[in-house]
Amino acid sequence: MLLALGFCAVSTANAQTTKATSGVAAAPDKAKKVMVVDASCGQCKLGLPGKECDLAVRIDGKAYFVDGSDIDSHGDAHAKDGFCSAIRKAEVQGEIVNNRFKASYFKLLPEPTAAK
Repeated sequence: MLLALGFCAVSTANAQTTKATSGVAAAPDKAKKVMVVDASCGQCKLGLPGKECDLAVRIDGKAYFVDGSDIDSHGDAHAKDGFCSAIRKAEVQGEIVNNRFKASYFKLLPEPTAAK
């Protein structure tokens, strides 16, 4: 019985790891420009319409929902530093298509530490 539960736990962990990396490359394409953008919840922080919490980026002052990465791929969205509570910086590559940002690379940057 415990063996079966352990197997299920490992399977779930692997599914979450796979989900976090699906849709975007693990490293940027050296031939393309890497942009540093604001990233957050489109509805909670960036003023986009909708009824659920969805990942969005702000590029040149305009917010776009993200395809290729999702809000749950980057930790707890409702934590103190999560996307529904804070606007974070991210390195991204991709293009805007039909008013959505199609991410080919997405890396959430660490929060800056306060100077002592």
